[in-house]
Amino acid sequence: MLFKTRGIVFRTIKYGETSVIADIFTEDKGLHTFIAGGVRSAKARMPYNLFQPMTVVDMVSYFREDQEAINRLKELRAAELWTQIPFDIRRGAVALFMAEICRKSIQEAEENRDLFEYLFQTLQWLDTSPHPIANLHLHFLLRLSGLLGFQPQGEHDEDRELFFDLREGTFEPVPPVHGVHLEPEETQQMLALLHVEAELCHEVALDRKQRKALLQQLLRFYQLHVDGFTGVNTPEILEMIL
Repeated sequence: MLFKTRGIVFRTIKYGETSVIADIFTEDKGLHTFIAGGVRSAKARMPYNLFQPMTVVDMVSYFREDQEAINRLKELRAAELWTQIPFDIRRGAVALFMAEICRKSIQEAEENRDLFEYLFQTLQWLDTSPHPIANLHLHFLLRLSGLLGFQPQGEHDEDRELFFDLREGTFEPVPPVHGVHLEPEETQQMLALLHVEAELCHEVALDRKQRKALLQQLLRFYQLHVDGFTGVNTPEILEMIL
């Protein structure tokens, strides 16, 4: 059947001489894999730049209700044109990081409009924000964890010393015996990010060293709670430019 929807490109790999295979998170059917022919030819009807990670597209495809199927794209066009992400090295690096995290943590092949809208709105903010974006990737990891079912829960109380148990996802007054936890300073930083919207996450005071340490801990948190989640390649880039 023909299937028309919006999608967010997570990953693209070249296939054959002119084709590509893309993992696209669709608004109506969740995550699926699609193939498009002739994309890398001079007369391509679907330009290759539409397959860049975190591009939002309107798409028409031939579709089968099988998560393992590779569906053929019939039409593809930009649903949203980013004005800064492709040209700003910092914004572009954050978008690539988001794409890699999504590809390794989102597995559902079914409709999840809340997740789709969150990703779309975060990309819009990343593209248009007049504020510094150095904390946005950390905020993204925390909010995405909630949509995936394992967001930490807790109140932001600067007067109370808490440890965050990475295994259990809970805030504790004493460190857990297994030792897999955040120290109180990192816990307070995480709580501060949890309790602000993306538009205000730049107001959380973190220096480069603190951001690096918190990023490493949040990636560890994902490894503990997402089946098959492996290391990501983009943190080193973020650490250099944010």
